Amino acid sequence: MRGHILATRAALLFATLVPVAVTSAAPPANQITIKNFMFTPASLTVKPGTTVTWVNEDEEPHTVLSSSGLFRSHAIDTKESFSYTFDKPGEYHFICTIHPQMMGKVIVQ
Repeated sequence: MRGHILATRAALLFATLVPVAVTSAAPPANQITIKNFMFTPASLTVKPGTTVTWVNEDEEPHTVLSSSGLFRSHAIDTKESFSYTFDKPGEYHFICTIHPQMMGKVIVQ
C-alpha cells in the first residue's frame, strides 16, 4: 500500500513538472477583430461570396462604414459583431465613424 501511495505522489509531482504548451486560438479566417482602437487585420483578402465578420473586443462601441457607402453597421458594442458578404471583386475601404482614425480594407479577388 505504501509503495502505491509513493508511486501516486511521484506521478503527481512529475505531472506538475511537465511543461504544457499554451496556444491562443486564432480568429476565424474571415474575421476582423476590433481591439485597442484598431482593426486587425487592417487588410483582409477574400474570394467573392465571402462573408466577413467584424467582432468588437474593445470596451467602447465602434462602427464599420465603407467609404463608398456599400455597407454600414450600427454601433457594435463589446462582444457584438457585424457581418457583410462581398460578392464582387474590388478593394473596399472602411472606417469607424466614431473613431475615424481607425481604418481598414477588404480586398476581394
